[in-house]
Amino acid sequence: MDLFQKCYEFTRADEVKARGVYPYFRAIEESEGPVVMMEGKRKIMAGSNNYLGLTTHPEVKEAALKAIEKYGSSCSGSRYLTGTIDLHIELEDRLAKFFQKEAALLFSTGYQTAQGVVPTLVQRDEHVISDKDNHASIVAGNVMAKGLTASTHRYKHMELDDLERVLKKIPIEKGKLIVSDGVFSTGGTIVDLPRLVEIAKHYNARLLIDDAHSVGVIGKGGRGTASEFNLEKEVDMTFGTFSKTFASLGGFVVGEERIINYLKHHSPALIFAASPTPASVAAALAALDILERHPEMVTRLISNADYVRKELRKKGFVVPEGRTAIVPVIVGDDEIAFYMWRRLFDEGVFVNVFVSPGVPQGRQMMRNSFMATHEKEHLDSIIDIYEKVGKELKLIQ
Repeated sequence: MDLFQKCYEFTRADEVKARGVYPYFRAIEESEGPVVMMEGKRKIMAGSNNYLGLTTHPEVKEAALKAIEKYGSSCSGSRYLTGTIDLHIELEDRLAKFFQKEAALLFSTGYQTAQGVVPTLVQRDEHVISDKDNHASIVAGNVMAKGLTASTHRYKHMELDDLERVLKKIPIEKGKLIVSDGVFSTGGTIVDLPRLVEIAKHYNARLLIDDAHSVGVIGKGGRGTASEFNLEKEVDMTFGTFSKTFASLGGFVVGEERIINYLKHHSPALIFAASPTPASVAAALAALDILERHPEMVTRLISNADYVRKELRKKGFVVPEGRTAIVPVIVGDDEIAFYMWRRLFDEGVFVNVFVSPGVPQGRQMMRNSFMATHEKEHLDSIIDIYEKVGKELKLIQ
């Protein structure tokens, strides 16, 4: 068979486009944070991971511009060779302090970070054990580790008894890394970190937590999952991204200095990738400054999400319990999900739609995510539009 045959036969996206309900790759023409311009019209943004609304903050934009003026647009090399500037080192030092760890290391994207950490640490005759619903970046890191002859295992989502079942089959003397999202990106659920730590200790495993959707959302001053449970010293490593709360692009991992030093000298994703740009690092530094000065933004963010979660549930929508910035509305069918997205969009709200196989059958959803900078008028408009569209589609009475 021709290599490209599968490409020619892939028509699902074309079929959805033909029905006028294709929700992906929609261009934003202008952004104020909670409100954007799309197709020449203002839309309330209820699908962004810009959790604290800092992408348009004057300090963040000014920091990026000044960095370009001083360093240019690119570092033109990997961190290992000519691509390190003093801003990289400053941000690493600041992140280590923020997360109460000895050291930090930056990667060029959040997605790349898992691939830079997992297969570098978990090698021949060692084991990585991963929650089934972990982010795709972790899945990619696990696949790379398996390609290097490590053993990879998955346990049922949030079912830590199943994690123990897996661990019992692995000899206690073998190297083991348990990896889990802190806040899971689809439903916004929070991992049971206290029990996860207990299990890791019992089975002599190390623990890596993905805080991409946790930083700026949970924990003291937005310091993430370990902070949420007062377990900063018990989590071996935390990694995350700058593309959400930190209003930029890139990734990071924090942990013991010896572990970070090993990654710096062995991780192909670091050594062979161009380093994060001056503007992106400066923007992340500015966002971190703002978060540290204004921890009340985290409280405002969760208050906004809780308000919408409660009101949508009152209207009759199926909305899981939660206490993060992510508010899923379960619709349970691909076609209904696409049409609901289209009607919400037409009425002035942009959300993310998750359909199969990205979510299991029956769990198709509108995934809403909120910002600290949403005003009550934005939230009330979202709720009213959901009610109108939900009644049209007979999802609610």
